[in-house]
Amino acid sequence: MSFITRRKPLELAAPAHGGGLKATLGWPHLMALGVGAIIGTGIYTLTGVAAGLAGPAVILSFAVAGVICAGAALCYAEMASLTPQAGSAYTYSYVTLGETLAWIVGVGLILEYTLVCSAVAVGWSGYASGLLRGAGVPELLLNGGAIDVPAIFIALVVTGVLLLGTRESATVNFILVCVKLVALAAFVAFTIPHFDAANFQPFAPFGFGAHEIDGKKYGVMGAAAIIFFAFYGFDAISTAAEEAKNPKRDLTIGIVGSMALCTLIYMVIAAAALGVVPYEPFSKSPEPLAYALKQLGQPGPAAIIAGAAVVAMPTVIMVFMFGQSRVFFAMARDGLLPQGLAKVDSRGVPTMVTIFTGVVAAVFAGLVPLDEIASLANAGTLVAFIAVAFAVMVLRRRSPELPRPFVTPLVWVVAPLTIAGCIYLFASLQTQTMLFFLGANVLGAVVYLLYGRVKSRLASPS
Repeated sequence: MSFITRRKPLELAAPAHGGGLKATLGWPHLMALGVGAIIGTGIYTLTGVAAGLAGPAVILSFAVAGVICAGAALCYAEMASLTPQAGSAYTYSYVTLGETLAWIVGVGLILEYTLVCSAVAVGWSGYASGLLRGAGVPELLLNGGAIDVPAIFIALVVTGVLLLGTRESATVNFILVCVKLVALAAFVAFTIPHFDAANFQPFAPFGFGAHEIDGKKYGVMGAAAIIFFAFYGFDAISTAAEEAKNPKRDLTIGIVGSMALCTLIYMVIAAAALGVVPYEPFSKSPEPLAYALKQLGQPGPAAIIAGAAVVAMPTVIMVFMFGQSRVFFAMARDGLLPQGLAKVDSRGVPTMVTIFTGVVAAVFAGLVPLDEIASLANAGTLVAFIAVAFAVMVLRRRSPELPRPFVTPLVWVVAPLTIAGCIYLFASLQTQTMLFFLGANVLGAVVYLLYGRVKSRLASPS
């Protein structure tokens, strides 16, 4: 049973098998990766869903989710600077908690990244289909058909962009992130003059704690468990650790900086939107930000916001598909998945695993509803965050002498509170989501016992 606790030593941070990824990214690219992942479907669509669960107190939901993610971000920053290797939480767990727990975390990351790609593709399809209907495109080819064709299309297009190369795709992402931020700044500028504090009464109509009504969990914490989807993304930066020019500095700036900036953006956008329209009709719109502007009699700016969503939301797919391929790459290089998946081309791109990730994401996007995808993605992310916070504490005890380029402040307060917060949010998820997540892990355990446990590099080191 030694496979349960066998660990990959920290000195394996430099890849010994299967080649390495090229270091081409500076901290601006990494921070843009984080902002590109965090600011997307959450702000454009889930703001309305969450407002329906918490009322105007959704602003507190954003704050709660942001604080929990900030604690996780600090833990990620320490582990990423210590272990600058592709794989994110999977790799951190492997060097601290053992192979079996690392596999469980890897399954959670696979769920997170793949399903986020699918969820955002479906969200993008909603905006794009609205524009295409006006051009006379048949409904069968839009998101109203049996298969969501636009969602499949955008997932495969992003896959193609990633195959161009890491720096090239990161540059495209950087440009689109700028478009996204300019559009959100314009939204605030248009809404602030019409702000009415009366729209914040009652502030918390469903209370603070999560309580279930007709299968949905209401209250500030119930909403926080859903919009948690809107916050994570900074962890995708750590999957690019091997491709950072100066990982000890750049990873820290990228992770902590993008998390702080996006938390502020979310709270400002939510306050501006709910200050101009009541939360009830706002929560029922599939395009809540555009809806708020339309209610102010500004269809032109509303169309701009909708257009910006169509242009910029693919950055989220790009970042998470990038992260997913790097998790697969790390697990394959460790032997837990077929090592052929760890091959990189002349541009430093793991081609096979990138294509595989894109195809799987496209299939889910074409066939599975948005709310089910997002909820299940949250479960995998929460498990990964718990593992990283625990790994930081374990490594502090086991190897206190290690030089730490970034040190998590008040780690014995921050890490336990992060774990507790993630467990609370997990408990606030829908029961159906928990059962699906359990099923995915049972399937993953079977794959590990039959393949990964035997083929692991640690099982037969060479």
